[in-house]
Amino acid sequence: MGTIKSAFSLIPSIRIPGSKVAYHQLPSHDMSHANTPLDDSPIMSEAWRKGFSAPRRRLGFLFRTSPKRLVIVTLAVFFTLVLLIGGSFRARRYYAQKKAEERIPYHWELYPRLNGFYNGVRSLVNYSDWIPEQQMEKKTKIQIHKAPPFDPLAVNPYPDFSSNDYLKDHEPVQRCYLDDNEKYEAPDIYAYPGIPAGMPAPFWGSYESLGIAPDRCWERFGRFGPYGYSYDPAEGGLGLSNNSAHAGAEKVEEMFNKIDYRGINWGKAQKTCFEKNKKRFNLEGANSENATEGKKAVKRSAYVLRTWTGYQYTDIQLLSLRAMINELSLKSGGEYDVHLLVHVKDNTIPIWASEEVYNQTLKESVPEEFWEITTLWSEQLMRTYYPGPFREEDNVENHSKSDIHGVYRSAHFALQWFAQQHQEYDFIWNWEMDIRYTGHYYEFHNGVATWAAEQPRKLLWERSSRFWIPGAHGSWAKFSQLVERETAERNEEPIWGPVTFPTTGLGVPQSPKENTPPTKMEEDDYQWGVGEDADLIVFDPLFDPSKTNWVFRNDVTGYNTSLETPPRRAAIITVARLSRKLLNTMHEETFRYHHTMFPEMWPPTVALHHGYKAVYAPHPVYFDRKWPLDVMDKTFNYPSAPHESPFGWGEHNMQGGSFYYNAGFSGALWRRWLGSKENGEGGKKTEERGSDRLCLRGMLYHPIKSESVE
Repeated sequence: MGTIKSAFSLIPSIRIPGSKVAYHQLPSHDMSHANTPLDDSPIMSEAWRKGFSAPRRRLGFLFRTSPKRLVIVTLAVFFTLVLLIGGSFRARRYYAQKKAEERIPYHWELYPRLNGFYNGVRSLVNYSDWIPEQQMEKKTKIQIHKAPPFDPLAVNPYPDFSSNDYLKDHEPVQRCYLDDNEKYEAPDIYAYPGIPAGMPAPFWGSYESLGIAPDRCWERFGRFGPYGYSYDPAEGGLGLSNNSAHAGAEKVEEMFNKIDYRGINWGKAQKTCFEKNKKRFNLEGANSENATEGKKAVKRSAYVLRTWTGYQYTDIQLLSLRAMINELSLKSGGEYDVHLLVHVKDNTIPIWASEEVYNQTLKESVPEEFWEITTLWSEQLMRTYYPGPFREEDNVENHSKSDIHGVYRSAHFALQWFAQQHQEYDFIWNWEMDIRYTGHYYEFHNGVATWAAEQPRKLLWERSSRFWIPGAHGSWAKFSQLVERETAERNEEPIWGPVTFPTTGLGVPQSPKENTPPTKMEEDDYQWGVGEDADLIVFDPLFDPSKTNWVFRNDVTGYNTSLETPPRRAAIITVARLSRKLLNTMHEETFRYHHTMFPEMWPPTVALHHGYKAVYAPHPVYFDRKWPLDVMDKTFNYPSAPHESPFGWGEHNMQGGSFYYNAGFSGALWRRWLGSKENGEGGKKTEERGSDRLCLRGMLYHPIKSESVE
């Protein structure tokens, strides 16, 4: 078994139960050109690969022998080959094991593995009785029931739209449906009112702070059943639960009506929902007919999913897309519109010149149910929209050696262009196709937005540059006090309003007046910014790239390179919520001033330069191992050198987490939650022998590069 473990340790993102192997580099880890462990072995020499040659006369001798001698020679050759092949296999295994043993493990690989994630619905306990695995005694036994001890409940995180308190300040909300005939009402989804015994606690962030219910968990029937997961294609479902453990699932399935998703037009459903409810919103150029005197207008958001031609929309992906549209748009009465922003990778296709070409490309690239929520763009279109010039001499360092209009360096160009076409939205959420969420989308996004609006601007950049580890720092209030104290002790100058820096030529656009602080920082008692919507919400810390060895820290274009590089901030993974005001400034910087930076750096840096309210939302993040809290705090918040930053060469520390660009644990846990086998673990039989289906609290997973059910 040890040999097999060692061999598997060489494969990206594979971890055998009980082994101490890291999740390897993700995403886009390509082993196709890597050397094998046997490249230096004599057995793998060119002679062995190409075969041995022999003089022609000896071959002739074989054919002149008798049949008896030929049989003997043939048997001799056969057994010789068997010995050689057997020896080769043993040699390969030996060298693979030796190479694996020579690899020095990362420090975090030595920490105990947390297994409470895999306790299922038959081990549920009340939230008040829950003890996180990190705090449990080693030999604690988990009680497993014959069936889930609680019944699932419909989850409704929306305001009480029919209450007198809501109607006193807002327009009434009209019910929305999936179809024109109003046969299919926007469905509810279901969770269990409990948590599996021994479920680990998140190391970073908090449910309570973001207004997310901490006392419930989600399994696949209740989360995705209403979107077709558990019933047959003949009924309009997807039939993905045929080989799933299903203790208690019948109770969930009795709670919802089956919707025939064949023929559903999500674009039409969203538009109809908005038209029913447009009096709720303060539309651009709205007249008195759609804005009632004395009522509070609700702000609208576009939820933009970044996809591309050739993307495979699997059945599991369809479930997530349906969930986003239903929970964010239809159930909220039109507060969100979900869009697919599709990158047409072939620049020779003139999507801007022909409606016929545009529609043909659309139909070939996106499932029919999403046609009417899709917008196409291409890099060639961006060259026309943002012609520059973007001169090479005005770039500090193009580490990737990529084109400035390429999506790798300028994914924000398309988002800025989209925002200019859709000024009706107050906010745009930039979302990636390889993110998943187990909880309720509206509960998460509304909770994050509400929390961000409550944050005062004083020391907000400083708080947002760190990971909040409740087990080490205590409450958010105590964490905020810690940041204030350490900022003063280090004599650091806090960010307060727009940040200025030396420029030449056109300089930079003027910052909005409302972003100028009303008082000096020392005179502010954490009041400025409270109740103000954040212009930028990100999901990893807003760090200073100049203090790290992050490889893209100097991909800065359009500024005078003879001067000091402008101050910058970045947040890894480009998912974010951006305000219309921030996006308009980003567009102005790019279009008129020819400024741009690497995608993870551009929105935070524009916010920094112009005094916009930017915040890192401390959503719950889990790790697969029991990190000592003091080590975790030092590793992620106090790296001793730039190259040890978790955003530089120290990024390996993220591999066992649930959310980062290279978090291998995220995909492994997500697939286990779906009921799939992962590295020899999980699957139907394992779940049935244990405590049945995984039931996890709301969690963001990134990156998800593959997903499946058993």
